[in-house]
Amino acid sequence: MLVVDWPLFGELSRALAVRVAREWMPDVVVGVATAGVVPGAAVAAILDLPFHSILISRRYHADQVRETPAVFGAAPGDVRGKRVLVVDETCDSGATLRLAVGAIVNAGAREVRTAVSIVTGSYAPDYHAFATQAMIVLPWDREVFLDGELHPNPKYAGLLTDPIV
Repeated sequence: MLVVDWPLFGELSRALAVRVAREWMPDVVVGVATAGVVPGAAVAAILDLPFHSILISRRYHADQVRETPAVFGAAPGDVRGKRVLVVDETCDSGATLRLAVGAIVNAGAREVRTAVSIVTGSYAPDYHAFATQAMIVLPWDREVFLDGELHPNPKYAGLLTDPIV
């Protein structure tokens, strides 16, 4: 298990932005909502580029989970005729990124490339900051509000041994 804290997240975002900028400069960055919005916004800020999001989810409602992801809503109109970097937090099979790229291409983007903070499976995005086979715990996912207070996320019960500070 890899527990990503905020300082490591910042360094991963910086490394990802540098890798992209050294090879190719997009016109706009699109983060895959929900979790890809965080690194996407950080990369866009580092590159001093406009940022948008696209909602692709495996969930219909909090209690229903889809096996495959689906696009919810439209791709941002600002991608038409632009070079677009699609950013997500992690990728395994690439299903979510492929959907995002398809939606962005259908919205008229001139060129689309993909980037993730952490590669966890066989799919190879155009850019990544780190690769591992470990289970990832992201800093914005370690704690959740329950009954009006921050608590360790129950989905990691028994897996996280270090205290959250």
